[in-house]
Amino acid sequence: MTAPVRFAVVGTGWRTRFFLRLAAMAPDLLEPVAIVGRTPQRAREALEQARVAAAPFAAHLHDRLPAEGLDHALSLRPDFVIAAVPWETSPEVIRDVVAAGMPVLAETPPAPDREGLRALWSDVGASGLVQVAEQYTRMPGHAARIEVVRRGVIGAPHQVQVSSTHLYHAVSLMRTMLGSGDVAAVTGARVTARQATAPMVDPLTPDGWVGAGVPAPEPRTTTIATLDFGEGRLGLYDFVDNQWWNPYLHRRIVIRGSLGEIADDSVLRMTPDGPMGSRLEHRRTGVDLNLEGNALWHTSFDGEVVYRNAWHDARMSEDDLAVAQLLVDMGAWTRGEGPEPYPLAQGLWDHALSLAIGDSARTGEDVTVGAEPWA
Repeated sequence: MTAPVRFAVVGTGWRTRFFLRLAAMAPDLLEPVAIVGRTPQRAREALEQARVAAAPFAAHLHDRLPAEGLDHALSLRPDFVIAAVPWETSPEVIRDVVAAGMPVLAETPPAPDREGLRALWSDVGASGLVQVAEQYTRMPGHAARIEVVRRGVIGAPHQVQVSSTHLYHAVSLMRTMLGSGDVAAVTGARVTARQATAPMVDPLTPDGWVGAGVPAPEPRTTTIATLDFGEGRLGLYDFVDNQWWNPYLHRRIVIRGSLGEIADDSVLRMTPDGPMGSRLEHRRTGVDLNLEGNALWHTSFDGEVVYRNAWHDARMSEDDLAVAQLLVDMGAWTRGEGPEPYPLAQGLWDHALSLAIGDSARTGEDVTVGAEPWA
């Protein structure tokens, strides 16, 4: 892509500050043009708060991000608009942007409940203008595993176990790794979920560390669910409250196929020479005496690169890398230079299935996800 991706953001919360921070880290590739908030003051505050993490780019951002309404933001001709607002207001923002004929990247989930999902699809599904900001399949480790599966190393995948992130993000990983990108294949999925609460230490939150030393254990809930997609395809969901932040909890992922299994970075599979084990190897610089700077460059499998970091000079975290790549992919799609990054129907299925997990956990009954209009 020769020109930076130009985007406007509706919303002034932490997600907006996230996008601004990424633009500051990669100004040659990402160009924010406007923040749209309920008031100019809230938009300015979002910019000022982002400036802490984006100091080298702050003055540039301030000059280029007027706190104006949506009409003015659209007049600046962004490639797309990001709807980074609370669940309850996201559908209305999406409708407004689509009505203006502009592509929109909707934060997850695009609507809060089943009725909202159906109504949103009815109003904007046929427009072809809405994508969803689901980044997890673009995180380096997951992207490398997906590529190994795509190459047929473990045969046909039939089970994915995720203990890492919550609800629609975990569902997205399951569906993608099982090859259930065809949204019609999700109809009839049976969800069984249960919860248990037990004391656990939980020392780190989005606001920082909790006190000093070892904090007292507090009640934390674990949700375990199975998602039966039919034809032998099964997802296992295991999530603990605040698992994203708790440094004392492992993140685990297993992809089981007809010829082998991927467990985190370990790969076992059957070959003509018998059982064979390999590993995903991550080339990281800045370790020991390496002076190239702290960055992930690529991930390889059996001597071949299965993920390459196009952003290594920016020194981004892995979650940052995924979101930044999603923004670039969104820009390429709007310019006719690439495929849809994450179609609305996919995001609607992710949340419909995550709602079923919550319903089953609450009632103790199985929930079957029926046919939906976006299928």
